[in-house]
Amino acid sequence: MDIEKYIWCFIIGGIICSIGQILIDKTKLTSARILVLFVTAGAILTGIGLYPKIVELGGAGATVPLTGFGYSLAKGTMEAVDQNGFLGIFTGGIKATAGGISAAILFGFMAALVSKPKIKS
Repeated sequence: MDIEKYIWCFIIGGIICSIGQILIDKTKLTSARILVLFVTAGAILTGIGLYPKIVELGGAGATVPLTGFGYSLAKGTMEAVDQNGFLGIFTGGIKATAGGISAAILFGFMAALVSKPKIKS
């Protein structure tokens, strides 16, 4: 594998993470709102054809952050609509992201087993 691909992966992922850090530091947005913003931005940028070019350039640097989840949702939906028509709107995104959703549920459950919850006062 070419070292240039690793460099672009690092640059693209770093830019996405830097944008998130700037949003945390300079705005009053909560982490949950930034999460939704990133997923939505990934889906919108995929819909207009820009994010697939970023993924082509940055590889995992573009698909691993939250914007990549939005990319996967939109890409899966568009592919399912092409194959299944209208029904693909409802099934495509879930099929495309099922592995990531399952992993999040599993690791969240595992974290809940080993952590000690505290009630906010």
